[in-house]
Amino acid sequence: MEQIVTSINNVLWSQWVIYTILGIGLIFSILTRFLQVRLIKDMVKLMFQGKSSEAGVSSFQALSIALSGRVGTGNIAGVATAIAFGGPGAIFWMWAIAFIGASSAFIESTLAQIYKVKQDGQYRGGPAYYIEKGTGVKWFAVLFAIAALIAMSILMPGVQSNSIALGVKNAFGISPMVTGIAIIVLLGFIIFGGVKRIANVAQVIVPFMALGYILVSLIIVLMNITQLPSVISLIFKSAFALDSAFGGLIGMAISWGVKRGIYSNEAGQGTGAHPAAAAEVSHPAKQGLVQAFSVYIDTLFVCSATAFMILFTGMYNTTRPDGTFIVQNLKGIEAGPGYTQAAIESIFPGFGAGFVAIALFFFAFTTIMAYYYIAETNIAYLARGNNSKWAMFLLKIVLLGATFYGAVKTAGLAWALGDTGLGIMVWLNVIAIVLLAKPAIITLKDYEKQKKQGLDPVFDPKAIGIKNADFWEKEYKKEQDHAS
Repeated sequence: MEQIVTSINNVLWSQWVIYTILGIGLIFSILTRFLQVRLIKDMVKLMFQGKSSEAGVSSFQALSIALSGRVGTGNIAGVATAIAFGGPGAIFWMWAIAFIGASSAFIESTLAQIYKVKQDGQYRGGPAYYIEKGTGVKWFAVLFAIAALIAMSILMPGVQSNSIALGVKNAFGISPMVTGIAIIVLLGFIIFGGVKRIANVAQVIVPFMALGYILVSLIIVLMNITQLPSVISLIFKSAFALDSAFGGLIGMAISWGVKRGIYSNEAGQGTGAHPAAAAEVSHPAKQGLVQAFSVYIDTLFVCSATAFMILFTGMYNTTRPDGTFIVQNLKGIEAGPGYTQAAIESIFPGFGAGFVAIALFFFAFTTIMAYYYIAETNIAYLARGNNSKWAMFLLKIVLLGATFYGAVKTAGLAWALGDTGLGIMVWLNVIAIVLLAKPAIITLKDYEKQKKQGLDPVFDPKAIGIKNADFWEKEYKKEQDHAS
């Protein structure tokens, strides 16, 4: 089974696909005039504006749900595997994909807002919705919805639960089966409570877990501050084949850095677009900018925290493609959360294993919550006009089953299945956002034009020539008239 999945991933994640994703992100950065730098002040300010409504959530709640998906096991286990197979240089390429990927996140999240709908009393949107409304090609939209549903409910939850179970076993000696049962009981309580409960849980847990993790990393960096120049130098030299030990790994560094970067920050994958559509905002570009900043939070802050802890303490192994070691500082420890646990343990004996296990639980658990929300949105798309109650119930059962299955299976198979699910979604969504970039860029220009005039931007799709933005043409105006 694992060999078959690996063969599929070799196609989905071939080198030319990796370079295409990097290239598209760079083109979007140029077309938006590097909004990820120009508008960073707006990104931070907009995070805390807006309120939730009966139909939607606040910008911060939408950001928290998106970060629930972005900040997961990829930030701990994923960074470790990138270093294990791509060397320290992989970290530079994770940073690179985060920087240029922020523009991709803006495009997809703005499109989600432009083409969102009000369905069954809730805002819904995401790639399936903007593909249908923006391109008019319904079969393509249905294909994405099915792919996302399979990836989010079956293929990807196991990666998260597997990392939780592995971390808990390493730290506390608890059986993966016991951990798996505990996860699905807690998860069931939350997902059966609906999107509002997911948003409320996410907005509390996500900031708390990310700040706590970054704080521990900062302490370790400060305790080893004299090593900072050599660690930064190692990352950059390894990224461009200038380091003698890691020089032969440049292709692997780029491949693993980009792959794990996308897995972690999800820019271009389409997942962050789903909660973006649920936000209550007056202009699509507002939430697009908020979601773009979430990529920075995920990769530049949380992933970097893991990388620095591992590299500053030297607690890692790196292997060549043939399996021989370039660096072997951790004998008998599989690439994954064990590297981070060993790193913290080397500074704080008796603390590292438990801390990482708890951090992994929060990171990965909230990611599975986000996966459920995304899968639910695609069920809602596929079942429009029909009673989706039973489909939603079945989705919950399937996702809980996949989560438990992942907890008790090997890490290699769990990651391979996760890479397959991610690869399919990335392929489909990247094609869509390339075809639909124009409406998002026009919307950005409209936002900036209104800002220059001293206005709080309000979206009028007809005024800027965007078609099929039915919510904004009808529902939004109706709601504003009602409010006034």
